[in-house]
Amino acid sequence: MPAIEKYRLSSWTPHGLFSALFAIFILLAGCTLSNVPTISPKEASAMFVENKAIIVDVREDSEWNEQHIEGAIHIPLSQVASRLGELAQYKNSTVITQCRSGSRSDKAASTLQKAGFSQVYSMDGGIVAWDKDGLGTVKQGGR
Repeated sequence: MPAIEKYRLSSWTPHGLFSALFAIFILLAGCTLSNVPTISPKEASAMFVENKAIIVDVREDSEWNEQHIEGAIHIPLSQVASRLGELAQYKNSTVITQCRSGSRSDKAASTLQKAGFSQVYSMDGGIVAWDKDGLGTVKQGGR
């Protein structure tokens, strides 16, 4: 039997197979499979300017104070579930969640979907991408 065949047979013992599957499970455990659609900052801006959507900024207070999209609603991610009542009037409207780079906004959008909001998007790339696209923000100290 060629050496490669011996390796294949001997390397996949039940213990080795279990270890490989366990490693894959651990890697996937940190991943979230989201059903939340994303929207580009330019698309979000166009909808927002035309009053076809609201933007909910889910960053922390310090991040909001440093820079934010004028007219956005500020609800930190940790408070979204407890403050759903503030957004109830938008349940059948387009809601775009936004954070720094897109991870927190995806979680917030998922929370809104589970609460029955029908048209929810997560802004792809967050305020970092918004800035990169040259879209305006309010900055601390008027910078």
